[in-house]
Amino acid sequence: MTTPVTSSLSKTRWLQLVFGVICMCMIANMQYGWTFFVNPIQERHGWDRAAIQVAFSIFIVTETWLVPVEGWFVDKYGPRVVVLFGGIMCGLAWVINAYAVTLTMLYLGAAVGGIGAGAVYGTCVGNSLKWFPDRRGLAAGITAAGFGAGSALTVIPIQNMIKNQGYEAAFLYFGIGQGIVITVLALFLMAPKKEQIAAFAVNVASKVAQTARDFSPKEMLSTPLFWVMYAMFVMMAAGGLMATAQLGPIAKDFGIADIPVSLIGITLPALTFAAAIDRVLNGLTRPFFGWVSDHIGRENTMFLAFAIEGVGIYALSVFGSNPVLFVILTGLVFFAWGEIYSLFPAMCGDAFGTKFATTNAGLLYTAKGTAALIVPFTSILTTVTGSWHAVFVTAAALNIIAAIMALVILKPLRRSHAEAAKAAKLGAVAAE
Repeated sequence: MTTPVTSSLSKTRWLQLVFGVICMCMIANMQYGWTFFVNPIQERHGWDRAAIQVAFSIFIVTETWLVPVEGWFVDKYGPRVVVLFGGIMCGLAWVINAYAVTLTMLYLGAAVGGIGAGAVYGTCVGNSLKWFPDRRGLAAGITAAGFGAGSALTVIPIQNMIKNQGYEAAFLYFGIGQGIVITVLALFLMAPKKEQIAAFAVNVASKVAQTARDFSPKEMLSTPLFWVMYAMFVMMAAGGLMATAQLGPIAKDFGIADIPVSLIGITLPALTFAAAIDRVLNGLTRPFFGWVSDHIGRENTMFLAFAIEGVGIYALSVFGSNPVLFVILTGLVFFAWGEIYSLFPAMCGDAFGTKFATTNAGLLYTAKGTAALIVPFTSILTTVTGSWHAVFVTAAALNIIAAIMALVILKPLRRSHAEAAKAAKLGAVAAE
C-alpha cells in the first residue's frame, strides 16, 4: 500500500522528470535543427560548406567529452547550478551564431553551445537515473526522448523564421527563448536524498539486477564491465551513425531522394519522409525499449534491439533502392538505434550505483564522441569501393556482434560484477 510520503515523493520525482524532459527539448535544436542553418549561412557569407560543418563537429565533441566533468559538478553540487549554467551557455551560443561574421565566431558559438548542451544533457539523464532506481530504463528513455524528438515541434517555426526574417533572427530569438526556459526550470531541479531513493529502490524489478554499493568514477574505470559496455556503445553508435549520418547522400545515390512515397495517407518525397520518420521514431524508441528493459532485463533487450538494427541496416543496403522500402527500412533502423541512449545509461546506474550516477553515465556517454570520429571514414570506404554496400555491411556486422556480446559477454560479466560488489559490501559490514 502506498503511503502519503511515498505518494508525495512519487509526484516529486515525476515532476523532476518532466522538468528534465523540457530542458532536453530546449537543447534538441542545437543538434537536430542545425541542418536548416547551413545553406543560409553559406549563401550569406560564401563560406565553404565543409568549413561551416566544422562547427557541428566542434559542438558534438564539446557536448560529449565534457559531460563527465559537468557530471562531477552535478554529483558534488547538485543539478540546479549546472543546468542554470548550461541554459545561459546555450542561449549565449545561438546569440553568438546570430552575430557571427567569421568562421572563428561560428566555431566559438559551437564550442559554447556544446558545453551548455552537455551540461543540460548529462545532468537531466543523470538526475533521472537517481530519482528512478526502480524504473531507470523508462526514466532515462523518456528523458533522452526529449533530446531525440524535441526539435520536431519547432521544425516549421524555425524554417519559417529563416525564410521570412533570416537565419540570424532564428538564431537570436530561438536561442534566447530556449535559454530562458532552461534557466527558469533549472531553479526547480533537485537531486533526491538517500532516504528518498531507498523508498523506491525496494520496487526494483527482479529482472534488473542492482549493485550492492556505489562505485566512484575511478573504481568504475578499473572494472572490465565498464570497458565492455563502452566498446559496445561505440560499436552501436558508430554502426548507427555510419548508416544514418549519410542518409541524404545515400538517398541521392540510390536515385530515390525526390520520388514521392505514399504511406498512411501521407505523400512526401522519399528523403523527406525518411527524415520525418527519423525524428519521431528516434524519440519513441528510447522510452519504449527502456520500459521493455525494466521488465525483461537490459542485456536481453540489447540483444533484441541490436539484432533488429543489424538486420534492418543490411536490408536497407539490399532493398533501399525501392523508395517505399527505403522509407520503411529507414524507420526500422532509426527505431532500433536510438535506444542506446536509454539502455546504456540505465545499465550504468544499475551496475555502478546512484551516488555518482551522473559522472559515471557521463563517462560512458563519451562513447558517442568516440564513435563520431569513425563516421568520416564511411566516405573514404565508399570512395574506395564505389558503393555504399561495404558501409552497410560493416555497420550491420558491428550491430550483430554487439547483440551477441550482450548475452555472451556482458550478461555473465555483469552477474559476476554484482556478486563481487555484494561480497565486498558484506565483508565491509562484517569488519565494522
